[in-house]
Amino acid sequence: MKAHLRKIVLELTDAFWTLPAVIVLFLCGLAVLAVDIQAAEALPSWFPDEWIYAGGDTGARTLLGAIASSTISVAGTLFSITIAALTLASSQMGPRLLRNFMRDRGNQVTLGVFLGTFGYALIVLRSVRGGEDSAFVPALGVTIGLVLAGACIALLIYFIHHVASRINVDTVIDLVHDDVLKGMARLTLDQDPPARPDAIDWEQGEEISMPDDGYLQQIETESLVDWAEENDCVIRFLKRPGEFVFPHTPIARVSRCVEGAEEAIRNCIALSRQGGSPKDLTFPIGQLVEVAVRALSPGINDPRTAISVLNRLGATLTSLSRRSLDDGARDRDGVVRVRFPPLAYSDLTNVMFEMIRESAGGSPSVLIHMVTVLTEVAGVETVPERLDALRRHARIADAEGQARFVNEVDKQRLSAACSACLAIAALSSERLRGKL
Repeated sequence: MKAHLRKIVLELTDAFWTLPAVIVLFLCGLAVLAVDIQAAEALPSWFPDEWIYAGGDTGARTLLGAIASSTISVAGTLFSITIAALTLASSQMGPRLLRNFMRDRGNQVTLGVFLGTFGYALIVLRSVRGGEDSAFVPALGVTIGLVLAGACIALLIYFIHHVASRINVDTVIDLVHDDVLKGMARLTLDQDPPARPDAIDWEQGEEISMPDDGYLQQIETESLVDWAEENDCVIRFLKRPGEFVFPHTPIARVSRCVEGAEEAIRNCIALSRQGGSPKDLTFPIGQLVEVAVRALSPGINDPRTAISVLNRLGATLTSLSRRSLDDGARDRDGVVRVRFPPLAYSDLTNVMFEMIRESAGGSPSVLIHMVTVLTEVAGVETVPERLDALRRHARIADAEGQARFVNEVDKQRLSAACSACLAIAALSSERLRGKL
């Protein structure tokens, strides 16, 4: 059940309403506490009297009413600005990037404080009483309300600047690229994993399927390793985290038939209707690619954005040149108990470059820059299989351009860039052979 709990926690973390709801509840509780402290006359003696509101009940009602009405009005405006920003981001950069805007803490805190201040002012306002015998003015509550009003003014200024900067396409690309680098640091290794060949005859084992469909989001790997060790078997998954699972199709195999295997595996898996998994490196890369593909569409036609995305993808690959991809094997005491389909370097580069190349076939500047990025990566890469993948993409890009470019000069520039990439890759291979 840990996988399902992690899925719920992840959904709550990404939800737009979670943090504002917490802030509203906190400020409403603060209002009740402030009123109770004033009613019990429990204000500390060391607290400066000049900091406390010293007006009457009429002034308190006026101040709290003004705070409540203004904050709820501005909160409505902020919601309108947020929806407008989301609409713009969806049309310009793709609907899948809305997740980045929805989970933005700056937007959530701003809206939460405004709504929380509204609730705070109403709760304190209801405790204000006039009259000579039963008059009660929650001076501490009014004072805190004035502080919250000042905080709302500061947050309003911050919010306008924040939204204006967040809808900038370069800012969005940088934020998604940061997610890519964080995922790479988490899901790749500092050194090559040990050789762990798979010598099991899986045809003799048992197939496990899921009754539902969805993206494979969470897997309790440690629990599966424990179960496999207890039952002396090996589990091989047929899907990587983040891939779509079709109903009643095999998702895993067990090396031998074990009673309760289907229930054990299903209980350790959580599917999601939306793509993306904390263990899926290709998802944030796909978000970057979507920005580039939309920028290359005829309706937008912004090749500079696509070039900016290619630069970030190249930076990702040059950073990866010093790290190793996970082989997907999970062992216990030297015995492999769970296997996942490994993410190959060629799979990663396919996700990065295939869709951009298809969309950039009529844009010489983008396609030539793609080959230039491949050349830069080939200059620092030393693994033969990775160099082969880079060469393949350079040759395919050259063939794409030769078939679709109209200007002969553009064709020649692309061919020269491709030749340079192949030469750099060959030089890297020579350096590797020299070291060996």
